[in-house]
Amino acid sequence: MQRARRLLIGLCALFFALAAQAAPRIGVATMQPGEIFFERFGHNAIVVDDPATNETLSYNFGFFDMEEAGFMGRFIQGDMRYYLARLPWRDDLQYYLDSGRGVRIQWLDLTPAQAEAMAAALAENAKPENARYRYDYFTDNCATRVRDAVDRALGGALKPQLVSRSQGNTYRNEAVRLASPASWMWLGFDIGLGPASDMPLSRWEDAYVPMRLADSLREARLPDGRPLVLAEDEVAPHRIAPEPAEFAFVWWRWLLAGLAIAALWSLWRSRAPRSAAAAATLFWLASATLGTVMLLVWLGTEHRFGWANRNLLLLSPLCWLLLPGGWRLLRGRAPGRLFRIALATVAVGAVLAPFAHWVAAVPQANGHWIALLLPIHAALALAWLRPRP
Repeated sequence: MQRARRLLIGLCALFFALAAQAAPRIGVATMQPGEIFFERFGHNAIVVDDPATNETLSYNFGFFDMEEAGFMGRFIQGDMRYYLARLPWRDDLQYYLDSGRGVRIQWLDLTPAQAEAMAAALAENAKPENARYRYDYFTDNCATRVRDAVDRALGGALKPQLVSRSQGNTYRNEAVRLASPASWMWLGFDIGLGPASDMPLSRWEDAYVPMRLADSLREARLPDGRPLVLAEDEVAPHRIAPEPAEFAFVWWRWLLAGLAIAALWSLWRSRAPRSAAAAATLFWLASATLGTVMLLVWLGTEHRFGWANRNLLLLSPLCWLLLPGGWRLLRGRAPGRLFRIALATVAVGAVLAPFAHWVAAVPQANGHWIALLLPIHAALALAWLRPRP
């Protein structure tokens, strides 16, 4: 009887050992930022190493098809459609090896049942009828989809560890930081994002950035206190510029720049009024164009993080009304009454910008733009609104 019991225990142990051996390994791959503009934020994928099929697969939520009918129209409207792709991990990895982007895999300490369930859910999700989803840069992207898949595999044990903690980051400062190697890109984010992008983020929301998600997974714990990440492997070295460091705008430097530009322009106008008027006209043209784009984003698209942008007070679409008067100034003629009304209105908007900043419960992080542009608007208004001798 005792021998039979030992035999039964041995068979059970062997069974569970074989089951554990057959369970897939699940890893989260984190790719460092690249040099192309759409690679600046880094990337994530889920790696499933399945000994039962002798396959290592990548489940990648970052695929889109620019040739798809209506893609560009939906992109402009803020209704982008991405899809989950299932492909051999070696094929996915090769792109990052070729482009010099570093890749690390964090192998998760899941139970066999959790790993099997997660692999099955990913396979189901990757079917053509299930793969597509509505993409959002900040709230539903390649990293948040990976985060959510890991949380589901853990039965919701990841989110409580992250949602109550914060590093003080915002969607804006992370976007501007990661886009900073490309001037046009960080300027676009910083000017074009509205106040919704300045809410402090929890670590859960922070995970829209793949590298932030990797940091959070590294610190996460299982219900019994063990680390979630069992092992971490570097599978591709990073050979290009590193991830940009954190930084903050120093508003008084922007104020000094704005005062210097205003003073130099005023001196220029006293000596060469027509060429100074040409510079002012170009400034109004740029302001009108940017303001119109911001207004269209607010009123005509689903890009909700660009709505109610208070930079409209500094870069006003009303500047279109200043262009005919600017043309007359270039020809040495009086700009006209409509010009002066529009110029006064634009200047008042710029003066209201700091008050809108100060009274907001969550101020839009545009203090540096106020510091730069308000002195310039003031100089232009004083130049043509003061009574002429």
